[in-house]
Amino acid sequence: MKQIVNAKIVTSSGIIEGKALVFGERIEAILDSPSENAETVDAKGNYVIPGLIDLHIHGYNGYDAIDGTEEAIEKMAEGVIKNGVTAFLPTTLTVSYDTLERAFDCARNVRNRQISDAEYAAKGATVLGMHAEGPYVNESKKGAQNASYIKKPDFDFVKKHSDIIKLITLAPETDEGFEAIRKITGETDVVVSAGHTNADFDTMQAAIDAGVTHGTHLFNAMSAFSHRAPGGTGALLFSDKVSCELICDGVHVHPAWFKPVFAIKGRKLNLITDCLSACGLPNGKYELGGQSFDLNGIECRLPDGTIAGSVLKLNQAVYNLYKNGVPLHEAVNCASLYPAETLGIQGERGEIKAGLLADICICSPEMDVIKVFKGGRLCVSV
Repeated sequence: MKQIVNAKIVTSSGIIEGKALVFGERIEAILDSPSENAETVDAKGNYVIPGLIDLHIHGYNGYDAIDGTEEAIEKMAEGVIKNGVTAFLPTTLTVSYDTLERAFDCARNVRNRQISDAEYAAKGATVLGMHAEGPYVNESKKGAQNASYIKKPDFDFVKKHSDIIKLITLAPETDEGFEAIRKITGETDVVVSAGHTNADFDTMQAAIDAGVTHGTHLFNAMSAFSHRAPGGTGALLFSDKVSCELICDGVHVHPAWFKPVFAIKGRKLNLITDCLSACGLPNGKYELGGQSFDLNGIECRLPDGTIAGSVLKLNQAVYNLYKNGVPLHEAVNCASLYPAETLGIQGERGEIKAGLLADICICSPEMDVIKVFKGGRLCVSV
C-alpha cells in the first residue's frame, strides 16, 4: 500500500489539501491523516491528478500508429506516459485497408499482452483500443488525410474490427441514409464521431439523431460556424448529446475559444493532442500517411500550408485550458474523466475516486509531470 501526502489532490469536483491519498492497485481512500502502514510519497505541495486519457493521437517520438509494428504502439505508450497519459487510443489515418488491418493487429496484440502481463503493462500507457480517423471522410474537408484512400462508410469493415476500434471518425453526409452510422451504433460498441465533414447544420443534426455522439477536433476540418449558418460545427457545439474534441495548442483553435467552448460543452469537452510522430523531435520534414509535412516549432503543415496534426502534449493542453480561464479541476476532467465518459469506462478510470484504478500523476503547478503511477506502480519519476 502507498500513500501520497503534502499534496493538492485534484478531484472531479475540486481541490483537496491536507489529506492523504491511499492506494494499492486501486485507489483506497482519501484520509484526514496519513496511514501508519503505507509507503509514503511526499508530493511537496504539488498537484495530484488522475492519469490522463488521450482519445486522438497518431504518433510520438518517431513512431506512428500506422507503422504496422507492435514496437510503434509500444514506443507510443512509453512516450506518452511521461506526459501523464496513462491510457490512450492510437489513431489511424485515411490509408489502405491493408495498412489499417496491420495497425489494428498490432494494437490488438499490445493491448492483449498488457492485459495478461503486468510487467509489460507497467512500461507504458494502456492501449484502450484504436481511434480510426477515416478513411470515411469528405474530400473537401480532408485536411491532411490522403484523398487516394477515401472510401464510403463501410459497416462490415468496422464491425469486423469492432473489438479494437473504440472510436471512428467519419463524414456523416457521405453515409447515404446514415445506414452505416445506424448499424455501427446499433450492433457494436464503437463510438461514432463526425469529422472531416462538410455537413451543414441540418444534416449534422440528423446525423446526431441517427447515432453520432462525438465530434472530432471541433472547428477543424468541418463546415464553418457563423451567426447565419452554424454549420456542422454549430450542430456539434450546441448539442447536449455530443462530446467534442478540442486541440488546445493555440494553433488549431484560438485560445479565445477555450473558455467559451468549455462553458457550452462542460463535461462533454474532451482535450486531445492529435499528436504526430514528430512530437519530441527537432524541426524538419516528416511523413504522415504517405504525405510529407514540415514541423516548425509547434506547427505541423503540409507543403500547401494545411495544418497537419500537432506536437502538443496532453498535460500541456490541460495547462493551456486552465490558464485561459477554466478551473483547474475542470481542465483536468476534460483530459481524464470526460474522455472516460465518452468511451463508457468512467467506472474504471478517469478520476481520483475510491475503487478506480490507481492511475495517478504528481504534477507541478504548470502541469509538468513529476511522477506517474499506473495501477499503483511507479512508472515515471523525474
